[in-house]
Amino acid sequence: MNIQKITFGNGCFWCTEAIFESVKGIKRVTSGYMGGQTKDPTYKEVCTGKTGHAEVIDLEYDADELSFEELLLIFFKTHNPTTLNRQGNDIGTQYRSAIFYYTAEQKEKAEAMIKKLTDEKVFDRPIVTEITPAGEFYKAEDYHQHYFSNNPGNPYCAAVIQPKLHKFAKEFGGKIKDGLL
Repeated sequence: MNIQKITFGNGCFWCTEAIFESVKGIKRVTSGYMGGQTKDPTYKEVCTGKTGHAEVIDLEYDADELSFEELLLIFFKTHNPTTLNRQGNDIGTQYRSAIFYYTAEQKEKAEAMIKKLTDEKVFDRPIVTEITPAGEFYKAEDYHQHYFSNNPGNPYCAAVIQPKLHKFAKEFGGKIKDGLL
């Protein structure tokens, strides 16, 4: 195995965690916070927008099974990277589109993917995803981990997460772990 790490901010971590947990090659998904100035922030503090943190998912993946480019494509196609500090009804800097990279190669590949998607006019508006060196990762409270799988009857899960998973399955069906979705 060739385990690599990347951290994505792409809106509510409940939604993004559910998507990436289903992807072949993903070995670990942890919801948390990155990119702010407050040490050990809580969910309540991050929700105020005053800590500077984004809601993120910290991923470990097997690069022999899933390329970084494939991972980036899933990232860009499963949220709206053209809205600044907003994903759907979630508004604030904590919902910004961000790639927190760990290597210069990850940074270069993320920049190249943005250029490719822009050149191909995949989105109607410019991509505003920030590409930033990874900082301190703070794991979110336990009840945020595996939120969708632990709370399938939650109205938010049914109204927001389930439709995102169906859309993901239509476009990336071959990337889904066996037995999921």
